[in-house]
Amino acid sequence: MAAFFYRTMVKSGEVFVPAMRQNMSLYRLIFTSLLFLSGPILSAESAQKRVPTSPAQIKLSFAPLVKKTAPAVVNIFTQKTVQARRGVPSLFDDPFFRQFFNDGFGFPRDRPKARQQNSLGSGVIVDPSGMIVTNQHVIQGANEIQVILADRREFVARVLVSDPKTDLAVLKITPEGQNLPYIQIQDSDDLEVGDLVLAIGNPFGVGQTVTSGIVSALARTKIGDSSLNSYIQTDAAINPGNSGGALVSVNGYLVGVNTAIYSKSGGSHGIGFAVPSNMVRAVIRGVSPGGGLVWPWFGATGQSVSQDIANSLSMERPTGVLITAVHKAGAAAKVGITVGDVVLAVNGHEVNDNTGLRHRIATLPIGDSAVVRLWRGGKTRAVRLPLMAAPDKPRKNETKMDGSQPLSGAIVGNMSPALAERTGVDPFVTGVFIFNIIRGSPANRLGFRPGDYLRLVNNRPVPSVKDLIREMEKPADQWRIAVLRNGRTRELIINR
Repeated sequence: MAAFFYRTMVKSGEVFVPAMRQNMSLYRLIFTSLLFLSGPILSAESAQKRVPTSPAQIKLSFAPLVKKTAPAVVNIFTQKTVQARRGVPSLFDDPFFRQFFNDGFGFPRDRPKARQQNSLGSGVIVDPSGMIVTNQHVIQGANEIQVILADRREFVARVLVSDPKTDLAVLKITPEGQNLPYIQIQDSDDLEVGDLVLAIGNPFGVGQTVTSGIVSALARTKIGDSSLNSYIQTDAAINPGNSGGALVSVNGYLVGVNTAIYSKSGGSHGIGFAVPSNMVRAVIRGVSPGGGLVWPWFGATGQSVSQDIANSLSMERPTGVLITAVHKAGAAAKVGITVGDVVLAVNGHEVNDNTGLRHRIATLPIGDSAVVRLWRGGKTRAVRLPLMAAPDKPRKNETKMDGSQPLSGAIVGNMSPALAERTGVDPFVTGVFIFNIIRGSPANRLGFRPGDYLRLVNNRPVPSVKDLIREMEKPADQWRIAVLRNGRTRELIINR
């Protein structure tokens, strides 16, 4: 049976508490304790990691660590309004079938009725002023967000930023002079595979729960839909409702935000994923006054190095990202990175795919610089990359198309690398995009959609809004408009 990635959130009204798992066996407790307790091993660098030397040390508890960190992990309840249509079976309410069965075969067609949908997740207070980090999917679409602390205090939260690229959201509550518990953020690059961690959250809506495990892998990039994250993998039990909860190191610091699980049933099978704390710190740092996020932009993209590519480039092993495209306005071009170069590492951290490369750049502050190690011409070399935001040129020039023409009612504008980064469009694509369409307008009736990239009008390129308007106003018997949508080009022919 195929396995799936689950976002670990629970909808109230749909929550049931299955039979609880059996308690951790004595052998696992001893094993995890061995990783945590005393005795220097191997080298001076690992002097802090000890094994037990007596039965008394095996009986040591995580209770002091839990008392220190658990109060800062909160429950997040959200409420959003959804539209539900009654009286028509769902088959006939589908937009496709409504084209043919407008009367629903006699079923009454009530207007959509609003209903409230509740959901549950977790969050972590990371600042005594009331700043909370959680997952974006926990609060997505919420009309109201309520935060409940472990000591049962309740607050209404507002959203500072909600970012689908990292699946992180930053909330703010107002303590009004009250003291708030919080967890300090640790450098997640200090983690190693085998380190002991605790996962704290509210699984299945049963209340705050603590589970323990180890870091089982680092830099997992092919998880879910995120285009920036390089996840921490852990075997600490993470279940629905744990989303946004804390992954805590044994010294009591936040090292990750629990996000997803790999499971066949929706429950924990020992493979959970957390957003690294360095990305959490970057999201907090990157919040702009307007509520958006501004990331450092590498300005180049590539592919993982396979064994065949490594052989062709005289590399000892397949590692790094082979650059396949460089934007002329990006930081990579400014330091001479070209197509054919292989990026091996950023600030000493290896990268092996494009997501990992973007993650490493995104966790660094704009205005700083990073050392990028390259493979070029059979040798390694290093360049110092300036960390800069994607350029906001050309200007958007948002324009409403009107008049007697097929794009009337479409809101169009020029795409820039900065706008592409914000909207999830390929930043190497430039030209005119449709940002919105007025309902009932000619553009709406002809099937144009927000996000369409207008490539050609009457077989002529339209690189800017000005060019588009000029082509649409030219006298002709018909319009031929080529549109790029979901990676496919479609051509629409409209007679005047």
